[in-house]
Amino acid sequence: MIILFTLVNASVIIMRESKIQSYRPLFRSPLYPYGHIFAIVAYVALIVDMGVVPLSISAGFVVLSVAWYLLYVSKRVKRASAVMHIVERVTDKAIKTVTLENELRDILIERDNIIEDRFDQLIHNCEILDVDGAQKSETVLRQAAALVAERLGLDEYVLFEKFLHRERESSTVVQPGLAIPHIIVEGENKFDVLLVRAKEGIRFSQAPDPVRIMFILAGSKDQRNYHLRALMAIAQIVQEKSFEERWLAARGTEGLRNLILLSGRQRDAGPEAQA
Repeated sequence: MIILFTLVNASVIIMRESKIQSYRPLFRSPLYPYGHIFAIVAYVALIVDMGVVPLSISAGFVVLSVAWYLLYVSKRVKRASAVMHIVERVTDKAIKTVTLENELRDILIERDNIIEDRFDQLIHNCEILDVDGAQKSETVLRQAAALVAERLGLDEYVLFEKFLHRERESSTVVQPGLAIPHIIVEGENKFDVLLVRAKEGIRFSQAPDPVRIMFILAGSKDQRNYHLRALMAIAQIVQEKSFEERWLAARGTEGLRNLILLSGRQRDAGPEAQA
């Protein structure tokens, strides 16, 4: 039990320092990390003070646990630990896994009783562009048109022209750093969402500030009502506290996806929203 208490305190420090986006505890320990460090030292001192036999038994449990993990668990379960996220921060080298973040996301969805609606389902399956370097809006919109055209079975050139025409009519930059290009496409029952992050910014001719967050929507005429619902969902998401900061700090495309899925927006569980 003392070893368990020690590991619990160590886990709090590791999880906090990992800066994982999906780690969102309801309670934060006061005097962090001094209280936890003191507890770890006190527990270890207590085990040592208990004598040779308890110390030997404790060491035996640790050795057996490590051996069991190396020989059995690690060969059957592929899972990233929070420690590896700390290593990534220190070495500045990306670890190509988001298993832990996704596990924490699923735990939070269950804990907070988040009932996913149609917008969440779209985010689960949408394409995400993580743009490198500063770009012109036309370049990014051309990439977006290609991705949306493939997913909706439409002509890439036609979609690109629609995006450009929409920008010429009125800028889709709705606030500094945020743009929501949205167009009506041919056909029926067609609707798609594309997320774009650009840390260095995207230059729009009618906006003085570079855009770092883009939600791109494309839907057919029969989806106009849901088009408005999706815009309302996005409005709630981007108004959350420190959203842009967390958006820019998210680890890769899956980190961006989880950020949207874990937003505190009001979910619409109505029949039209699920259609």
